[in-house]
Amino acid sequence: MEGNRDVWVREVGTRDGLQSITTQFSTEAKLEWIRREAAAGVPEIEVGSFVPPKMLPQMADTAEVVAGALDVDGLNVSVLVPNMLGAQAAFASGAHQMNFPLSVSEAHSQSNLRKSVAEAIDDFAAIMTYRNDHPEYAGVRIAAGLATSFGCTIAGQVALKDVVSVAERMAELKPDELSVADTVGYGNPAQCREIFREVLAIAGDIPVAAHFHDTRGLGLANVDAALEVGVRRFDASLGGLGGCPFAPGASGNIVTDDLVFMLEAMGLKTGVDLDLLIEARSYMEQHLNGEPTHGAFVNAGVPKGFVRAS
Repeated sequence: MEGNRDVWVREVGTRDGLQSITTQFSTEAKLEWIRREAAAGVPEIEVGSFVPPKMLPQMADTAEVVAGALDVDGLNVSVLVPNMLGAQAAFASGAHQMNFPLSVSEAHSQSNLRKSVAEAIDDFAAIMTYRNDHPEYAGVRIAAGLATSFGCTIAGQVALKDVVSVAERMAELKPDELSVADTVGYGNPAQCREIFREVLAIAGDIPVAAHFHDTRGLGLANVDAALEVGVRRFDASLGGLGGCPFAPGASGNIVTDDLVFMLEAMGLKTGVDLDLLIEARSYMEQHLNGEPTHGAFVNAGVPKGFVRAS
């Protein structure tokens, strides 16, 4: 694992979190949040998304945020892109990684992207081809996200065979990462073990990440289950901000600070300083206008005798 870390934690609050709330953060407030969290040792931050501003006004300044974040030493700067136009903007911005989400659920794909799953896969293939045809972008990592892999608020249960089928098709396109997402918080630990065993086997040498929501309080339990079968990359949001704005009833990413504490308590090195992380959280919360935040570690602190992983 990069940087002598046992587990790679990716902060998504500046994208997934902010797109789901009404508070408008200024560009400088976003950048200061990013700088503080990077100083705490978080290795990667998804700083925004290249989507039409009329859809998500909170993301209208993503190019400026990327430019500022690239000045932070050692930080991996990633962004979300929904289509080729977004990908071209991401390439031009200089972001280190772009994360392309597509839904395993046909119903969610139509609602979120207005495309079928097959059409979304074709879009991803076109983005990979675009990178391959432009040597100047050869160093940009492209990740494929499998949304609604654990269930869908529109269609209900999502069959394991559908997750496997999409994962196989995406792996054939050689992405730099496969991310499996419980977009609407339906997942449970047994399901996590089953799905991630299958996806890890399909992925081979391709790194596999997990994106969990804590809608029903099982987020960290699902992290533990994914760890058990070999996943070592996790998305989280400081203060638990976020959720899918296009999936009714979905809310709440797992809390970055709780995740880091759990991993360190388990003896897994994250490279993140919990004290500085809480300071970054405090800065973020000062800019919220009554938006709720979540988490237990921020209130309870470390237990007596706690020693971080080393």
